[in-house]
Amino acid sequence: MPMIQPMSLDARENVDAEDIMFDALQTIFDLKPISVGSLASSFVYSYHGIEGSEQYTPRTITLDTPDTKAANWHLHASAVWVSSIYLADHISELGIPVQTPQSPDTPSPLRVLELGASAGLPSILLAKLHPDLSITVSDYPDEALISTLSRNVESNKAGQNCRVVPYAWGADPTPLIGDAGDGFDLILAADTLWNSDLHQIFIDSLTTTLKRAPSSRIHLIAGLHTGRYTIQAVLARAQASDLEIDTIIEREVDGNRERPWCADRFDDGDQERRQWVVWVKLRWASVKATPSAQS
Repeated sequence: MPMIQPMSLDARENVDAEDIMFDALQTIFDLKPISVGSLASSFVYSYHGIEGSEQYTPRTITLDTPDTKAANWHLHASAVWVSSIYLADHISELGIPVQTPQSPDTPSPLRVLELGASAGLPSILLAKLHPDLSITVSDYPDEALISTLSRNVESNKAGQNCRVVPYAWGADPTPLIGDAGDGFDLILAADTLWNSDLHQIFIDSLTTTLKRAPSSRIHLIAGLHTGRYTIQAVLARAQASDLEIDTIIEREVDGNRERPWCADRFDDGDQERRQWVVWVKLRWASVKATPSAQS
Protein backbone atom coordinates (compact mmCIF):
# COMPACT_ATOMS: atom_id res chain seq x y z
CA MET A 1 0.00 0.00 0.00
CA PRO A 2 1.45 3.41 -0.91
CA MET A 3 2.49 5.55 2.00
CA ILE A 4 0.14 8.45 2.70
CA GLN A 5 2.06 11.69 2.79
CA PRO A 6 1.99 13.38 6.20
CA MET A 7 -0.12 16.51 6.48
CA SER A 8 1.36 19.90 7.11
CA LEU A 9 0.85 21.40 10.55
CA ASP A 10 -1.64 23.93 9.15
CA ALA A 11 -3.62 21.21 7.38
CA ARG A 12 -3.64 19.05 10.51
CA GLU A 13 -4.88 21.96 12.60
CA ASN A 14 -7.70 22.55 10.10
CA VAL A 15 -8.66 18.87 10.15
CA ASP A 16 -8.61 18.78 13.95
CA ALA A 17 -10.79 21.87 14.07
CA GLU A 18 -13.37 20.27 11.75
CA ASP A 19 -13.35 17.04 13.77
CA ILE A 20 -13.88 19.00 16.98
CA MET A 21 -16.75 20.92 15.38
CA PHE A 22 -18.49 17.70 14.22
CA ASP A 23 -18.04 16.11 17.64
CA ALA A 24 -19.41 19.20 19.36
CA LEU A 25 -22.46 19.37 17.09
CA GLN A 26 -23.29 15.73 17.68
CA THR A 27 -22.66 15.88 21.43
CA ILE A 28 -24.45 19.14 22.21
CA PHE A 29 -27.25 19.08 19.65
CA ASP A 30 -27.31 15.39 18.64
CA LEU A 31 -26.83 16.71 15.09
CA LYS A 32 -25.38 13.87 13.08
CA PRO A 33 -23.01 14.78 10.24
CA ILE A 34 -24.06 13.92 6.68
CA SER A 35 -20.43 13.40 5.65
CA VAL A 36 -17.11 12.64 7.30
CA GLY A 37 -13.48 13.14 6.38
CA SER A 38 -11.78 16.34 5.35
CA LEU A 39 -9.21 17.48 2.83
CA ALA A 40 -5.57 16.51 3.37
CA SER A 41 -6.64 13.63 5.60
CA SER A 42 -7.32 9.93 5.34
CA PHE A 43 -10.44 8.12 6.48
CA VAL A 44 -10.24 4.61 7.90
CA TYR A 45 -13.32 2.44 7.57
CA SER A 46 -13.75 -0.86 9.40
CA TYR A 47 -16.19 -3.43 8.08
CA HIS A 48 -17.09 -5.79 10.91
CA GLY A 49 -18.39 -8.55 8.70
CA ILE A 50 -21.06 -11.14 9.45
CA GLU A 51 -20.33 -13.71 12.10
CA GLY A 52 -20.05 -17.17 10.62
CA SER A 53 -19.92 -15.94 7.00
CA GLU A 54 -17.04 -17.03 4.79
CA GLN A 55 -17.88 -14.27 2.30
CA TYR A 56 -18.50 -11.22 4.49
CA THR A 57 -15.39 -11.16 6.65
CA PRO A 58 -13.97 -8.13 8.49
CA ARG A 59 -12.02 -5.65 6.36
CA THR A 60 -10.25 -2.35 6.89
CA ILE A 61 -10.20 0.23 4.10
CA THR A 62 -8.19 3.44 4.14
CA LEU A 63 -9.33 6.25 1.85
CA ASP A 64 -7.90 9.58 0.85
CA THR A 65 -10.59 12.25 0.86
CA PRO A 66 -11.06 13.57 -2.69
CA ASP A 67 -10.51 17.16 -3.76
CA THR A 68 -11.70 18.91 -6.92
CA LYS A 69 -10.81 21.96 -8.92
CA ALA A 70 -12.38 25.14 -7.56
CA ALA A 71 -14.76 25.21 -10.53
CA ASN A 72 -16.19 21.86 -9.38
CA TRP A 73 -16.63 22.54 -5.68
CA HIS A 74 -20.38 22.50 -6.28
CA LEU A 75 -20.11 18.72 -6.65
CA HIS A 76 -19.49 18.41 -2.90
CA ALA A 77 -17.21 15.46 -3.62
CA SER A 78 -14.60 16.32 -0.97
CA ALA A 79 -15.99 14.04 1.73
CA VAL A 80 -17.07 10.51 2.52
CA TRP A 81 -20.86 10.60 2.68
CA VAL A 82 -22.68 8.91 5.53
CA SER A 83 -24.96 7.24 2.97
CA SER A 84 -21.95 5.51 1.40
CA ILE A 85 -20.85 4.32 4.83
CA TYR A 86 -24.36 3.00 5.47
CA LEU A 87 -24.28 1.14 2.15
CA ALA A 88 -20.89 -0.33 3.02
CA ASP A 89 -22.11 -1.41 6.46
CA HIS A 90 -25.03 -3.23 4.80
CA ILE A 91 -23.24 -4.40 1.66
CA SER A 92 -24.41 -7.99 2.17
CA GLU A 93 -28.02 -6.83 1.62
CA LEU A 94 -27.35 -6.31 -2.08
CA GLY A 95 -27.99 -10.03 -2.43
CA ILE A 96 -25.04 -10.74 -4.70
CA PRO A 97 -24.68 -14.47 -5.34
CA VAL A 98 -21.35 -16.22 -4.87
CA GLN A 99 -20.17 -17.04 -8.37
CA THR A 100 -18.28 -20.25 -9.01
CA PRO A 101 -17.56 -22.31 -12.14
CA GLN A 102 -20.15 -24.76 -10.80
CA SER A 103 -22.98 -22.19 -11.10
CA PRO A 104 -23.70 -22.03 -14.85
CA ASP A 105 -27.02 -20.26 -14.32
CA THR A 106 -25.25 -17.18 -12.93
CA PRO A 107 -23.74 -14.81 -15.50
CA SER A 108 -20.00 -14.52 -15.01
CA PRO A 109 -18.76 -12.09 -14.12
CA LEU A 110 -21.61 -10.09 -12.61
CA ARG A 111 -21.10 -6.46 -13.65
CA VAL A 112 -21.50 -3.65 -11.09
CA LEU A 113 -21.38 0.13 -11.58
CA GLU A 114 -21.18 2.83 -8.92
CA LEU A 115 -22.10 6.36 -9.98
CA GLY A 116 -21.04 9.45 -8.05
CA ALA A 117 -18.58 7.37 -6.04
CA SER A 118 -16.44 10.15 -4.51
CA ALA A 119 -13.86 8.23 -2.42
CA GLY A 120 -15.23 4.90 -3.69
CA LEU A 121 -15.93 3.15 -0.37
CA PRO A 122 -18.82 0.81 -1.35
CA SER A 123 -17.18 -0.32 -4.59
CA ILE A 124 -13.79 -0.93 -3.00
CA LEU A 125 -15.33 -2.96 -0.20
CA LEU A 126 -17.45 -4.92 -2.67
CA ALA A 127 -14.38 -5.66 -4.80
CA LYS A 128 -12.54 -6.99 -1.75
CA LEU A 129 -15.43 -9.17 -0.60
CA HIS A 130 -16.39 -10.39 -4.10
CA PRO A 131 -13.23 -10.80 -6.21
CA ASP A 132 -15.38 -12.59 -8.80
CA LEU A 133 -17.28 -9.38 -9.67
CA SER A 134 -16.41 -6.93 -12.43
CA ILE A 135 -16.79 -3.48 -10.85
CA THR A 136 -16.67 -0.05 -12.48
CA VAL A 137 -16.42 2.91 -10.12
CA SER A 138 -17.13 6.34 -11.54
CA ASP A 139 -17.41 10.03 -10.78
CA TYR A 140 -17.24 13.36 -12.55
CA PRO A 141 -14.18 13.78 -14.84
CA ASP A 142 -12.31 16.15 -12.53
CA GLU A 143 -8.59 15.33 -12.62
CA ALA A 144 -7.99 15.66 -8.87
CA LEU A 145 -11.15 13.71 -7.98
CA ILE A 146 -10.44 10.83 -10.36
CA SER A 147 -6.78 10.72 -9.32
CA THR A 148 -7.77 10.28 -5.67
CA LEU A 149 -10.42 7.70 -6.52
CA SER A 150 -7.88 5.71 -8.57
CA ARG A 151 -5.35 5.92 -5.76
CA ASN A 152 -7.92 4.62 -3.27
CA VAL A 153 -8.68 1.61 -5.47
CA GLU A 154 -5.00 0.75 -5.91
CA SER A 155 -3.90 1.39 -2.32
CA ASN A 156 -6.61 -0.97 -1.06
CA LYS A 157 -5.52 -3.62 -3.57
CA ALA A 158 -8.88 -3.66 -5.33
CA GLY A 159 -7.60 -2.92 -8.83
CA GLN A 160 -7.76 -6.52 -10.02
CA ASN A 161 -11.54 -6.39 -10.44
CA CYS A 162 -12.38 -2.69 -9.91
CA ARG A 163 -11.66 -0.10 -12.59
CA VAL A 164 -12.06 3.67 -12.38
CA VAL A 165 -13.77 5.51 -15.24
CA PRO A 166 -14.39 9.28 -15.29
CA TYR A 167 -17.94 9.96 -16.39
CA ALA A 168 -20.26 12.98 -16.52
CA TRP A 169 -23.90 12.04 -16.10
CA GLY A 170 -25.84 12.24 -19.34
CA ALA A 171 -22.78 11.72 -21.52
CA ASP A 172 -22.15 8.81 -23.89
CA PRO A 173 -22.00 5.72 -21.62
CA THR A 174 -19.76 3.73 -23.96
CA PRO A 175 -16.59 4.28 -21.84
CA LEU A 176 -18.45 2.98 -18.81
CA ILE A 177 -20.00 -0.06 -20.44
CA GLY A 178 -16.86 -1.08 -22.33
CA ASP A 179 -16.80 -4.18 -24.50
CA ALA A 180 -19.99 -5.70 -23.11
CA GLY A 181 -22.65 -3.53 -24.67
CA ASP A 182 -25.58 -4.96 -22.73
CA GLY A 183 -24.91 -2.87 -19.62
CA PHE A 184 -24.57 -3.52 -15.88
CA ASP A 185 -26.40 -6.06 -13.76
CA LEU A 186 -26.26 -3.84 -10.69
CA ILE A 187 -25.92 -0.06 -10.24
CA LEU A 188 -25.14 1.62 -6.91
CA ALA A 189 -25.37 5.29 -5.98
CA ALA A 190 -25.06 6.85 -2.52
CA ASP A 191 -26.28 10.39 -1.87
CA THR A 192 -26.65 11.38 -5.51
CA LEU A 193 -30.20 12.78 -5.36
CA TRP A 194 -29.70 16.05 -3.49
CA ASN A 195 -29.39 18.34 -6.56
CA SER A 196 -32.68 18.49 -8.44
CA ASP A 197 -30.99 20.21 -11.39
CA LEU A 198 -29.14 16.94 -12.10
CA HIS A 199 -32.07 14.56 -11.74
CA GLN A 200 -32.82 14.06 -15.42
CA ILE A 201 -29.24 13.43 -16.56
CA PHE A 202 -28.79 11.10 -13.58
CA ILE A 203 -31.86 9.08 -14.59
CA ASP A 204 -30.66 9.11 -18.20
CA SER A 205 -27.36 7.63 -17.03
CA LEU A 206 -29.16 4.90 -15.10
CA THR A 207 -31.37 3.89 -18.03
CA THR A 208 -28.51 3.87 -20.56
CA THR A 209 -26.20 1.74 -18.40
CA LEU A 210 -28.57 -0.74 -16.70
CA LYS A 211 -28.77 -4.09 -18.44
CA ARG A 212 -32.24 -4.79 -19.81
CA ALA A 213 -32.88 -7.96 -17.86
CA PRO A 214 -35.49 -8.96 -15.25
CA SER A 215 -32.79 -9.44 -12.63
CA SER A 216 -31.07 -6.05 -13.14
CA ARG A 217 -31.35 -3.70 -10.18
CA ILE A 218 -30.46 -0.16 -9.10
CA HIS A 219 -29.79 0.61 -5.43
CA LEU A 220 -30.06 4.26 -4.38
CA ILE A 221 -29.21 5.21 -0.79
CA ALA A 222 -29.92 8.84 0.07
CA GLY A 223 -29.97 11.08 3.10
CA LEU A 224 -32.94 13.31 3.83
CA HIS A 225 -30.87 16.47 4.28
CA THR A 226 -32.31 18.19 1.20
CA GLY A 227 -35.88 17.15 1.97
CA ARG A 228 -38.31 14.43 1.02
CA TYR A 229 -39.78 16.12 -2.03
CA THR A 230 -36.35 16.21 -3.68
CA ILE A 231 -36.21 12.43 -3.42
CA GLN A 232 -39.82 12.03 -4.50
CA ALA A 233 -39.12 14.17 -7.57
CA VAL A 234 -36.32 11.92 -8.78
CA LEU A 235 -38.47 8.84 -8.17
CA ALA A 236 -41.17 10.35 -10.36
CA ARG A 237 -38.61 10.93 -13.12
CA ALA A 238 -37.42 7.35 -12.79
CA GLN A 239 -40.96 6.01 -13.12
CA ALA A 240 -41.47 8.17 -16.21
CA SER A 241 -38.34 6.59 -17.73
CA ASP A 242 -39.47 2.94 -17.70
CA LEU A 243 -38.15 2.21 -14.21
CA GLU A 244 -40.31 1.07 -11.31
CA ILE A 245 -39.81 0.87 -7.57
CA ASP A 246 -39.04 -2.66 -6.42
CA THR A 247 -38.68 -1.71 -2.75
CA ILE A 248 -38.30 1.53 -0.79
CA ILE A 249 -37.72 1.88 2.95
CA GLU A 250 -36.53 4.47 5.44
CA ARG A 251 -33.80 3.16 7.73
CA GLU A 252 -32.19 4.55 10.83
CA VAL A 253 -28.51 5.39 10.32
CA ASP A 254 -27.27 4.36 13.76
CA GLY A 255 -29.95 1.89 14.75
CA ASN A 256 -32.22 -0.88 13.55
CA ARG A 257 -35.50 0.96 13.10
CA GLU A 258 -37.24 0.90 9.73
CA ARG A 259 -40.38 2.63 8.48
CA PRO A 260 -42.23 2.93 5.18
CA TRP A 261 -41.22 5.72 2.82
CA CYS A 262 -43.56 8.69 3.02
CA ALA A 263 -42.93 11.83 1.01
CA ASP A 264 -45.37 13.76 3.20
CA ARG A 265 -43.98 12.65 6.56
CA PHE A 266 -43.25 15.55 8.88
CA ASP A 267 -39.64 15.59 10.09
CA ASP A 268 -38.95 17.52 13.25
CA GLY A 269 -36.14 19.62 11.78
CA ASP A 270 -32.68 18.84 10.47
CA GLN A 271 -31.80 16.85 13.57
CA GLU A 272 -34.51 14.28 12.80
CA ARG A 273 -33.78 14.11 9.07
CA ARG A 274 -30.10 13.32 9.60
CA GLN A 275 -30.97 10.19 11.56
CA TRP A 276 -32.45 8.44 8.52
CA VAL A 277 -31.57 7.32 5.02
CA VAL A 278 -33.85 6.07 2.26
CA TRP A 279 -32.93 2.84 0.47
CA VAL A 280 -34.59 2.56 -2.95
CA LYS A 281 -34.34 -0.46 -5.22
CA LEU A 282 -35.38 0.09 -8.85
CA ARG A 283 -35.89 -2.30 -11.75
CA TRP A 284 -37.13 -2.14 -15.33
CA ALA A 285 -40.88 -1.71 -15.59
CA SER A 286 -41.21 -3.17 -19.08
CA VAL A 287 -38.89 -6.17 -18.64
CA LYS A 288 -40.70 -8.81 -16.66
CA ALA A 289 -39.29 -12.00 -15.22
CA THR A 290 -40.27 -15.36 -16.64
CA PRO A 291 -41.47 -17.98 -14.13
CA SER A 292 -37.93 -19.45 -13.97
CA ALA A 293 -36.07 -16.17 -13.65
CA GLN A 294 -34.66 -14.97 -10.33
CA SER A 295 -35.52 -11.48 -9.09
